[in-house]
Amino acid sequence: MGFIIIKVTYPNEKEVNDAVSHLLQKKLISSANLFPIKSTSRWTGEIKEVEEFIVLLNTIKENWEKVKSEVAKIHSYKVPCITRIDAEANEEYEDWVNSETK
Repeated sequence: MGFIIIKVTYPNEKEVNDAVSHLLQKKLISSANLFPIKSTSRWTGEIKEVEEFIVLLNTIKENWEKVKSEVAKIHSYKVPCITRIDAEANEEYEDWVNSETK
């Protein structure tokens, strides 16, 4: 069966919490896991090190385009990181992910 995990980074906790709430209300995700992180990247020709939040969003494969579109619409970054990871879990968890999303 399987499902997907969508990884997104955000500049602060408020923005990630607002995004998760938005996606849960629309039933596009079943759950989210948030972590504070330090990111290092090359941006506009310079190496930048920033503190961010990463969120892992659990949803069904059919919601990939919808979630990606919703995140892009409400995200403050000019180029947000929205990454899809195919996943498998125990049957009960996958059933729950499927039952909580539309």
